[in-house]
Amino acid sequence: MAQRHGIETALLKLRLPVLLTQCGLVAERTLRAFWPAGSVLMLGAALLMLGVQDYVGVELVWAAGAIFALALLATLYIGIRRFHWPSRDEALVRLDKTLPGRPIQALLDEQAVGAGDSASAAVWAAHQQRMADRASRAQPARPDLRIARRDPFALRYVAMLALAVALVFGSIWRVSSVTEMTPGAAQAAVGPTWEGWIEPPRYTGKPTLYLADMDSDVIEVLQGSRITLRLYGQPGELSLVESVSGRVGELPPAADQMHEFDVNQDGELRIEGSGGAEWAIALIEDELPGVEVTGPPDAEALGQMTLPYSAHDDYGVVAGEAVITLDLGAVDRRYGLSSEPQPRDDIAVPLPMPIAGDRAAFDENLIEDFSQHAWANLPVTFSLVVEDAAGQKSAPAEFKAVLPGRRFFDPMAAAVIEMRRDLLWTRENAPRISQIMRAVSHRPDEVFRSETAYLRFRTILRRLETMMDYGLKAEQQAELSQAMWDLAILLEEGDLSDALERLRRAQERLAEAMKNGASDEEIAELMDELRRATDEYMRQLAQQQQQNGEEGEQQQMSENSMQMSQDDLQRMMDRIQELMEQGRMAEAQQALQELQQMMENMRVTQGQGGQSPGEQAMQGLSETLREQQGLSDQAFRDLQEQFNPNAQSGQSENNEGQSGGQGRGQSHQGQNGQNPGENQGQGQGQNPGQNQGQGQAQGDQQGQGGMAENLAQRQRELRDELRRQQGNLPGGGTEEGQAARDALDRAGRAMEGAEDSLRRDDLAEAIDQQSEAMEALREGMRALGEAMAQQEQQSQPGQGMAEGQERARNRDPLGRNAGSNGSIGTDENLLQGEDVYRRARELLDEIRRRTGEGERPQMELDYLERLLDRF
Repeated sequence: MAQRHGIETALLKLRLPVLLTQCGLVAERTLRAFWPAGSVLMLGAALLMLGVQDYVGVELVWAAGAIFALALLATLYIGIRRFHWPSRDEALVRLDKTLPGRPIQALLDEQAVGAGDSASAAVWAAHQQRMADRASRAQPARPDLRIARRDPFALRYVAMLALAVALVFGSIWRVSSVTEMTPGAAQAAVGPTWEGWIEPPRYTGKPTLYLADMDSDVIEVLQGSRITLRLYGQPGELSLVESVSGRVGELPPAADQMHEFDVNQDGELRIEGSGGAEWAIALIEDELPGVEVTGPPDAEALGQMTLPYSAHDDYGVVAGEAVITLDLGAVDRRYGLSSEPQPRDDIAVPLPMPIAGDRAAFDENLIEDFSQHAWANLPVTFSLVVEDAAGQKSAPAEFKAVLPGRRFFDPMAAAVIEMRRDLLWTRENAPRISQIMRAVSHRPDEVFRSETAYLRFRTILRRLETMMDYGLKAEQQAELSQAMWDLAILLEEGDLSDALERLRRAQERLAEAMKNGASDEEIAELMDELRRATDEYMRQLAQQQQQNGEEGEQQQMSENSMQMSQDDLQRMMDRIQELMEQGRMAEAQQALQELQQMMENMRVTQGQGGQSPGEQAMQGLSETLREQQGLSDQAFRDLQEQFNPNAQSGQSENNEGQSGGQGRGQSHQGQNGQNPGENQGQGQGQNPGQNQGQGQAQGDQQGQGGMAENLAQRQRELRDELRRQQGNLPGGGTEEGQAARDALDRAGRAMEGAEDSLRRDDLAEAIDQQSEAMEALREGMRALGEAMAQQEQQSQPGQGMAEGQERARNRDPLGRNAGSNGSIGTDENLLQGEDVYRRARELLDEIRRRTGEGERPQMELDYLERLLDRF
């Protein structure tokens, strides 16, 4: 009895899931049976809401209505026959299928065998109890609403799409127009009625207005809007009266059933007749676009002009044009310009428009190069005009200025350009130009630096005189002007152009080889070619600067031009070669691009000859300090990997890159497949040959022992190098010089201790000894700097003044003075009177602050970032 009560309780808990499952079956069978009828109904409603019945005849409307009615009845009949109401038992079966083991059916079953056996009955009761627990957790079964197999062509979606379009673009009130097409209302259907729309110009982006929905008596209409009116009924029952189009001449009859015209002025719009309407039209005029020049044209040394301008319009500017005319009244009519100029068309160039964004108001720059035009460097008038989408043009924005052209600093090149200008001014100047050219070429040795330039000059002269004998034609005038332009370029650039072209070809070939994965031998050969081309270009550039003089050279340099020395270029190329040898081609290509950019804007700094012994000693000690820092970094990495074997080589936290800092130490073992003994910090000091030998010795010993033994060997070689530098240390006999030697002695003893620790594989002790060595090296350098400063103060005043003036003329982008042979130094003694560590921190903070200022030139920001990477 208790068992039966538990079963009934479980079935009572299933009432809600069974009811919801039964509702789902109703929805499922309704959709499967009546989806055709629903599709027909949605399609018919969509056509009525879109007003299709208003555009076809009454007979067609009734025929289509009869077809839709029959289709709806047929689909409803089929649906009713297919549909049958789901029973509770069907819902129980559907719900039971969703449960494992069919627990509901088990609850409804009775024991057929062993009912009289108590043990069997107990098992049956336990089974039903488990099934009751499982059935009590039943959830409503989800209905299967998929009918894709019954509708393979997705006709239901076509009907739904049509209904959605009708809801968006149609009106439910238009369905009522069908009632007017009944037989009893036939007479009313043919009565007078009308429809009308006001469509603004598309470029305005404004919506179309439906006149029947306009309640206001006054309608504001954009200029250029198009009004469309349709009159229905017997001819003459409705007529149109309007005064907004401004049409004149032969007009269509007012009783026409179709009217289309544009709104061009204020006025009224009236439909006369039964059911007519009347509106007052207020015109909103389309404003004229505007343009103005916002600044004078900015010209580069090579002749490219940048003219800033701004434009605006209420709906957007679509095009523009700049017309440049010669300002003849402002021309200095002397010499070759005294004659009347030959007629020449104005210069017309399109104004650049923004590719994206709003064109209602914008600022742009007209960038062109008119260096070879006849009006280059002559006064002209810029006239800018813009146009909007309606075809309206702005009032011309005029601006008077000199048409920028290329600047020639070579006197002979400037003279050739002036004769070319006179030839383009008028062909009547040909005899005068011929006389001047003969006078110039009378003593060529005093004028021409190149035999090639002289020969081309004489060729132009002979061709000019030959053409003059037969009458100079316009085509010949253009040919001679181009030849004179090429001659002026040759005279201006001289041999420098050939050297620059060779340098560019070498850079391009090297970049292409790195990109295509060339062999090491090929890359080394191309690198040597780049070095030779750079040396040749530097010699030609220095020669040109000496010929042009300091003032002319200064005029060619922009404010942001880079100032470099020969040593700076060599260090950059050494860095590129090191990156290539290490297999870091991406970084090498980036460094090569920086070198190309710097070579375009470079200024050769004039050195003061060789370095003094003190400067050589300081530079050697700096190299030794960097090498010691690199050894310490690698020892620290090896110590980290002992405690963390899974860490990636050379990428531990707080480590300075994979190479122990830029330009310091050696590459970590296994990086890019390079020999760990190749020391990337060497080869950049005062003694490249010696440093290179050290790197090769280290590389030979790398494969003979472990990493600790290799570090110990390198530490020993660095200690020997320090001893050699101590023998050449200046400042003997002074207190500061003796302090420097004592500090370097301590550094040597610390290096020896670090070497012993490395051979014992005691990396922690070795790092401590190396830190002491670096601190002693810094103290020795400070003492040596003080000794050098004291020695400089005791030198002759005249010599110190001359050196100060020379250094003041050579400053790097940060404003620091360039010392001898391009080394960076300062006229001030920063080592006295303050804590040098605090001063170093302040300098680093200042560099970081300037790096964060995005308005600084990109070249200066790159330079600051390289300083941070190195120090």
